[in-house]
Amino acid sequence: MSGFLFPELAWWQWLGVLVEFVVKVVAIGVVPEGRKPGTANAWLLLIIFVPFLGVPLYLILGSALVNRRRHRIQQEAQVMIEDVQRHVPDIPAGHSYTADVEGLISLNRTLTGHPALQGHVKALWTDYEKTMQRLADAVDEAEEYVSVEVYIQAWDDTSAKFYEALERAVQRGVKVRLMFDHIGSWKYPNRYKFRRRLTEIGVDWYLMMPLIPWRGRFRRPDLRNHRKAIIIDGRTAFMGSYNIIDRSYLMANHVRAGRQWIDALVEVTGPIVASLETMFAIDWYTESGETLDINPPLNDDPSSPDLNVLQLIPSGPGYITEPSLRLFNSMLYHADERVIICSPYFVPDESLLNAITTACLRGVRVDLLVNEKADQFMVTHAQSAYYQQLLQAGVRIWEFPAPYILHTKFAITDPGAHDQVAVFGSSNMDMRSFQLNYENTLFVTEGTLLDELHELANNYLSVSKELTLTKWNERPWTRRYVDNVMKLTSALQ
Repeated sequence: MSGFLFPELAWWQWLGVLVEFVVKVVAIGVVPEGRKPGTANAWLLLIIFVPFLGVPLYLILGSALVNRRRHRIQQEAQVMIEDVQRHVPDIPAGHSYTADVEGLISLNRTLTGHPALQGHVKALWTDYEKTMQRLADAVDEAEEYVSVEVYIQAWDDTSAKFYEALERAVQRGVKVRLMFDHIGSWKYPNRYKFRRRLTEIGVDWYLMMPLIPWRGRFRRPDLRNHRKAIIIDGRTAFMGSYNIIDRSYLMANHVRAGRQWIDALVEVTGPIVASLETMFAIDWYTESGETLDINPPLNDDPSSPDLNVLQLIPSGPGYITEPSLRLFNSMLYHADERVIICSPYFVPDESLLNAITTACLRGVRVDLLVNEKADQFMVTHAQSAYYQQLLQAGVRIWEFPAPYILHTKFAITDPGAHDQVAVFGSSNMDMRSFQLNYENTLFVTEGTLLDELHELANNYLSVSKELTLTKWNERPWTRRYVDNVMKLTSALQ
């Protein structure tokens, strides 16, 4: 009997049992600190039931913060932004809004340091070929400098016109600075040839979030700089969801499946460009060590018909207050009649899920645009794990038809109303974008971009098919099981 209760084990076996017990006890008291309950529970389940896998993963991926240097730079930059723009009001002179909208602007200013500024929306670009051509044309107009910060880049038949324009710019004396994410661009063809060509044409380029441990550049391997911004001479800027790559993303599986990415890019001029330049300057210094000037926004002509009021919301692991998530949640609680959300990857945390379902339960119509079939297996299933709860609350889910990948990211509240607002940019509505990715988002409170985004949403909705609760309840049990497993893995942030 005693052998059954206390089996005879070698000393090293007893040591292993003791170590495993201590690790689990320590994990219970350490893992929950600073984490949301769902995330903490997911990590604890993995550590307790599969410790040989859970413990190493937690040590590698468990910290939500970047390394100390990056976090310090972000804090110093925040102080610098506040100093440069301390005399800039939250809202441009001559503009006034409801208390709710002013509260959103104030929240964003507190979390990021950036005020709402005037800006002229020259175009909302949605055609892939025309967008690449416009970017090339804009670079050809550059006189002093071009700043490029785009997550994924590759020199291919589609993007060649852009890089050839950069080459012409360098030849006429324009300074070209360029950054792309190290891991984000890793899997695409000819990555080393791409880097050599950039060097050959005279572009000053750096990897964002480099993971090169043999050179002392180690970090959490799942962190990304997902931002997308191009700035020319401090006068014109582009931002949105476009990466600089062919719309098939060049991967054999995408080409075989006929996948084509659907994106949008906004072209702006005016004072808002200063905010984008500030964001670029911080990221450039972080990767290169070179200091660029951070200047206050310029004065503007308030009588222009394409005038908008815009506020840049940079976010990322250096911002421990999760500014994008707080803004999205606040917009949902602010909505009175309707919300339209377009996000290719929709994996909400508990607070966002509550905000969306609460909006429905108080009578707000919520339309959610997602892909019929996403390009990533885990995301597809983690996302659809939330459909049952969303549909039961009254959310109307619209699936953009495969094989196209709807990659545009925006949200609009109360379109057409006097207090409508919108967000547009690089950030998905998922836990990765809120916690692990550096993102850039525009908050729109006034102007032509509001109507253009609403029109774009209607275009997407017109070709999408609504997923009903009745249809969703017909899915097989195997789909439910895989969805729930992937939902668990999505919480390991």
